[in-house]
Amino acid sequence: MTSFENIITSNLSGIYKITINRIESHNSLSKGLLTDLKNAFSEAENDKTVRAIILTAVGNKAFCAGADLKEGFSSGQVSKMSDSLINYYNPVIKAIRDIPKPVICALNGIAAGAGCSIALACDIIIAAESASLSQIFIKIGLIPDAGASYFLPRIVGTRKAFELFSSGKILLANECLELGLINSVVKNEELEQKAQEMANSYAEAPTVAIGLIKGMINKSNNSSLDEMLALEAENQDKASLTHDAGEGIMAFLQKRKAQFKGK
Repeated sequence: MTSFENIITSNLSGIYKITINRIESHNSLSKGLLTDLKNAFSEAENDKTVRAIILTAVGNKAFCAGADLKEGFSSGQVSKMSDSLINYYNPVIKAIRDIPKPVICALNGIAAGAGCSIALACDIIIAAESASLSQIFIKIGLIPDAGASYFLPRIVGTRKAFELFSSGKILLANECLELGLINSVVKNEELEQKAQEMANSYAEAPTVAIGLIKGMINKSNNSSLDEMLALEAENQDKASLTHDAGEGIMAFLQKRKAQFKGK
């Protein structure tokens, strides 16, 4: 496995775990960290043994405090921010959404700004009781980025999204659950275990079908019914030709538990 400077990775029993490791800066997003994240997701995608990914961070205060403003503004010169978005932030969001494997965010603390965007890009979010989300951009006179304007309105609706974007309000874990921003809230000390259990269940699932489902979800909001019906038919053909479909159907007929191999 590749050794990274700003993250810790492990690959055990089909589960690739990525842990953000910049605790001294509340796990804020430097260019180095974003590059490491992009490369780690690429490694996870290319490794056929990987069937699920966990994304989390060190510590219990911050999942990711957003952009590292010291890196971007310490000189007093504001560079063209779109360059950083296009070259560093956006590739990470695309990597999370495009990888044909489930990505579970174990939200261990606050996720603010682009850190919140990264969390929302994941397929599943399990949050510790002390975790929170905030689209805090407005507090420094900026607008949402890193995919936030795509994800948030689709989850909570346009009116609530405008409120959250324009106020920068910090949402506690239970508020996030009520709004459908996260999947579950667990005790702080249970977060790692619950994320691992979820990842284990996906590591035993038909991985190709999971990837096809993810791809269809990515396209559903911008497609017509006819387009989605056609895509379902196309992808069902792909799924039906996999080993796992054959195993799943046979196990159903034989009234036993299917043993999926992720292929």
